Amino acid sequence: MTSPHSRTPLIDMVKGIACATIVWHHLAFYGPMSDIAQPLAPGLMAWLYDYGRMAVQIFLVLGGYLAASSLAPQGLARFDSASQQIARRFVRLVVPYAVALVLAVVVAALVRSWLDHPSVPGEPSLAQLVANALLLQDIVGEEALSAGVWYVAIDFQLFVGSVLLLTLVRSVCGEGRAHHAAWLGRALVVVGTAASLLVFNREPELDMWALYFLGSYGLGMMAFWAVQTPRRGAWMAVIAVLGAAALALDFRERIALALVTALTLAWALRSARWRQWQGFAPVVRLGQMSYSVFLVHFPVCLLLNAVVSHLWPQAPGWNALGMLAAFTLSLMAGRLLYQRVERHVPSWTTALRWQAGLVGTGMLVAVTASHWG
Repeated sequence: MTSPHSRTPLIDMVKGIACATIVWHHLAFYGPMSDIAQPLAPGLMAWLYDYGRMAVQIFLVLGGYLAASSLAPQGLARFDSASQQIARRFVRLVVPYAVALVLAVVVAALVRSWLDHPSVPGEPSLAQLVANALLLQDIVGEEALSAGVWYVAIDFQLFVGSVLLLTLVRSVCGEGRAHHAAWLGRALVVVGTAASLLVFNREPELDMWALYFLGSYGLGMMAFWAVQTPRRGAWMAVIAVLGAAALALDFRERIALALVTALTLAWALRSARWRQWQGFAPVVRLGQMSYSVFLVHFPVCLLLNAVVSHLWPQAPGWNALGMLAAFTLSLMAGRLLYQRVERHVPSWTTALRWQAGLVGTGMLVAVTASHWG
């Protein structure tokens, strides 16, 4: 059970807008359609290329907000088993993830021979497939099978870290000191957020670890506690001071966006008007299925890039329409993945079957491509 403030149309609206921005960023970033269409809207293409990826910060803040809601709405762990929480999260993440990566591997194999472009992934190795299946690709130095895969791994790391921290605090404080455990848990989140914002997030080589992103995630957790407790002003002051100190030390646009997102959430969701606002239905629905869209859009965009660049290699108008078609088909494919896979509560058996299917399909595709190549 989650807090009544944990999932509102406003949050889904924000997720929907952020999801659409990420898809368009990847359409601008991974050509060749965007390369040919660029003269039609050079300013927009440049903005999407340079700044569209920062929408990930919004997802990080929202991830922290929703994690605090489900794990510790008052700062005290309200779950019984850390292992069950972690296992449940892993299974829910990796089943639609594996489905989308199977599609990515198949599409890459189909277009590799007739789309000579850096955005097309190479033939996967066994080690690469296993690393991607276990969300370890960046840690062990293997190439991702699809765009945005790194975020799924980071989200899982952040969730696991939150669960383990809250479990440790509860264990140290004991059963009869719930107030102390709640205070200590929230204090440690503040300390961890500060360490990330002031130290770890300034070291790019750490970007495969949760510590690099904990600053934005922690701001989201604090935003939830600002909404839940009577001491909103104190929590908003902590958020503002941490964010201002981080930006004064080393101004980072991504952190500025995370700070604005956290403060806006804390302000808006204290208001009954904003909590009850139903938003715009299509964008709310996109927010609800944003994870599936995020997972599946890359193979869809890759396929459209191959088709359009083959048929109209030098036609800016057709390539711009191709980008629009890729966005539309990404939403349709994401909706299908959401309805058929993500919405259903998976089991460990289902998760293992899809993970094995990812590795097996990847190896079959690689062997087949090598044979026919």
